[in-house]
Amino acid sequence: MTDSILIIDDNEDILEFLTEVLADQYHLHLAPDGESAINILSAEVISLVISDIMMPGIDGFELCRLLKANVDYCHIPIILLTSKNTYGAHIEGLEVGADAYIQKPFSPHLLQHQIANLLKNRLKIKDHFASSPFEDVRVMAHSKTDEAFLKRLDEYIRKNLRDPNMDIDKLSDHMHMSRPTFYRKIKSLSSLSPKELIDLTRLKKAAKLIAQNEFTLFEIAKMVGYSSQSLFTRNFIKYFKVTPVEYIHSLQREAPTDELKAF
Repeated sequence: MTDSILIIDDNEDILEFLTEVLADQYHLHLAPDGESAINILSAEVISLVISDIMMPGIDGFELCRLLKANVDYCHIPIILLTSKNTYGAHIEGLEVGADAYIQKPFSPHLLQHQIANLLKNRLKIKDHFASSPFEDVRVMAHSKTDEAFLKRLDEYIRKNLRDPNMDIDKLSDHMHMSRPTFYRKIKSLSSLSPKELIDLTRLKKAAKLIAQNEFTLFEIAKMVGYSSQSLFTRNFIKYFKVTPVEYIHSLQREAPTDELKAF
């Protein structure tokens, strides 16, 4: 899936230049000002924002401050572009939460590398969370706001794991967000759909229960909300690349045999 980048600048020449530089690698959304940018963010899944600082209306600093303070958007990395070549401007950019600060004129290669690095680092975190049975969901947080959001969401999912009908509507209601906004937030933050996040949370709990060696696989599947043993096994393989039985054997190899009972 191609990452979507939102570019905000009131200078049409800059928008055209950045389109030439980035259009081959990313899906681009263009906005001439902060208000237009917010409208796009409310309707699209955006992976990264590039914004000029000097703009009419909401300038780049204020836009960055608004986005980083809003739970719907605070996870999105922001690159600020500016012709202000001053120490004070650089400090202000960092203070409002910018992830990178690039001075004009800039090398297209510098911008491309900065974008690639920000997206690559976040993808590594997402992949690590998805493939690690015991990794906490908060590893994907990029701010205190995101950490609190993920903690509250994770607690709700875990509390209702036995409910096989848990879905995006129940989650979005609990988080007091509209269904589309919640979907965009989870997709951008984790690269997972809400359904996939529910499944992964079920399976991480299952992995912990398997490690405790107190229940059968059939019992564990029921405890985490799976009415079908085959679906439980299929999803376990999807995320952890081994069957539940193979996972048990891997735990047995890592621990003394007298500490683990046969399942």
